[in-house]
Amino acid sequence: MILLASKEETLTNKIFLGAALPLVKVIANDIPKLAKKFEKTHAVIQISALDPAGPLGKVATHFVVNSGEWLVHTDRVDTRPHIELEFKSVEAMNAFFKGKIGPATLPKMRGVLKNPGTFASFMQVLLKMSALLGAKTPPEDEATKKLLVKCFFYLLSSGISQLNKNGHEAVHEWALKSPDRVYAWAVNGYPELSAYIRVKAGKTKAGRGEYKRAMPFFTLRFDSLDSALGILMSTDDMLEATKAGRLIMDGAPEFGAQIGEYMLTVAGYAQ
Repeated sequence: MILLASKEETLTNKIFLGAALPLVKVIANDIPKLAKKFEKTHAVIQISALDPAGPLGKVATHFVVNSGEWLVHTDRVDTRPHIELEFKSVEAMNAFFKGKIGPATLPKMRGVLKNPGTFASFMQVLLKMSALLGAKTPPEDEATKKLLVKCFFYLLSSGISQLNKNGHEAVHEWALKSPDRVYAWAVNGYPELSAYIRVKAGKTKAGRGEYKRAMPFFTLRFDSLDSALGILMSTDDMLEATKAGRLIMDGAPEFGAQIGEYMLTVAGYAQ
């Protein structure tokens, strides 16, 4: 009997494949010590889960690394990766990335003996990603604050888009009813950290950086890195932050509440 993953497990998995795992590239590029480790790397690295509903019986996201340049292929299976972490099921993969690590959730690891250095470096990036996204208190140094805010913005914009594309009822209904609009996240003084999602008639596309073709319809803007992390790490109240000017809603407040709700939805799947 073939058991398919539940809708909730599938949506969770799409968040990891299409929104969280792509952050590997961001972290590997933005931390100089990690970036240096991949300067001479030429490899295809894949994270997958066996899934009877997936192409070739599995789902995966893989990375093509060439001399420090990363290409990310989200939710795509490579048939001959040099290194692969293969989970026995979608549920096992989800549990692993939610921190439930044990014999039932550990992946098979292929290509380790042939590529020990690349494997070790890749695991360092994964561990760094886990530490960043799982942190309970904000980092102290500005460089790490910037990286964490960037990762959160990318995770949220891509995560909302993934939920729409994979049939989350509330998010997809919102997207279907939306005219062509861009919603953005930003921190004053740090345009390089920005992210956005474009929504039009049921379709969504997440983007990194500032949206420059037109003024975004709505921007969730923070006055500082600390203010952004207060909301992103759930240590500050959105209403109080807005009253105090730490959070600025460039647009109608009702759209801020709506985006805030979907941010919490993504976080719920990813945690």
